[in-house]
Amino acid sequence: MSAITKRYDFVLFFDVQDGNPNGDPDAGNLPRLDAETGMGLVTDVCLKRKIRNFVQIVKGASENFDIFVKEKGVLSRSISETYKNLGIDLDSAPASEKDGKKRNDKGKAQGEEITRGRERMCQIFYDIRAFGGVLAIGANAGQVRGPVQLTFSRSVEPVVALEHSITRMAVATEREAEEQGGENRTMGRKFTVPYGLYRAHGFVSAHLAAQTGFTDDDLKLFWDALVQMFDHDHSAARGLMSTRALVVFEHGSALGTANAATLFERVEAKRVTEGPARKFADYQIHLDGQVVKELPKFVKV
Repeated sequence: MSAITKRYDFVLFFDVQDGNPNGDPDAGNLPRLDAETGMGLVTDVCLKRKIRNFVQIVKGASENFDIFVKEKGVLSRSISETYKNLGIDLDSAPASEKDGKKRNDKGKAQGEEITRGRERMCQIFYDIRAFGGVLAIGANAGQVRGPVQLTFSRSVEPVVALEHSITRMAVATEREAEEQGGENRTMGRKFTVPYGLYRAHGFVSAHLAAQTGFTDDDLKLFWDALVQMFDHDHSAARGLMSTRALVVFEHGSALGTANAATLFERVEAKRVTEGPARKFADYQIHLDGQVVKELPKFVKV
């Protein structure tokens, strides 16, 4: 199947209730915040992880839908295995003299070998085909710019990060049990956002899709992932998280017919209640003044 031929821009809304949507390891795993405004933040990397996990659930490791950045994966190993599957021996001289008469660095690709490796990895791995990646490690397959890009998510209103003391009625070691004289309790901390509605923006480039081979089927899987990814990512730490709205602007060409920022301004989250927000019913998502009820909502521009 050929690559997509149209440009897309989209707005994603998701919420969290009594959970930590994206802890900051440099801040004791506190929910990420804009220190000046109090707005909550969720990184693009966090959302891409959930998308990757969804694709793994739906497709497994089926042909052309493997995931390069797996949890606990070794990236250089995947690159080396790709060259091995292509029949390229990176320990000997290149098969073609135009790639060099000798191997400059043993175990590393060179010349057109890198192009072949990069193209093959785009075919095999969904996340490289979608998001791109830096493959210039280990055996070296260069670098890929992906057609799908996401911004940081930002809460539509300031959020509060709460700290909770929690108790586990057990200890980890015999030494802890002796020190406590049989009480056997472990105290800990947990951080949550009581409620937050977050907004992210995204872009799909047809020009970059042509370079990676990102198809209409790949795009449909991506939309499905944005809608359903939180349903398969529940944990005690994240509380209740859900996709609430996805507005997709479909352009009539690869170049596009409107400025993305202008399109995004057509989408608003409006408060319909007073006081602290604690549920999605406290908001309405509007497109051109009309409430968005479809999930996802496609708009041709």
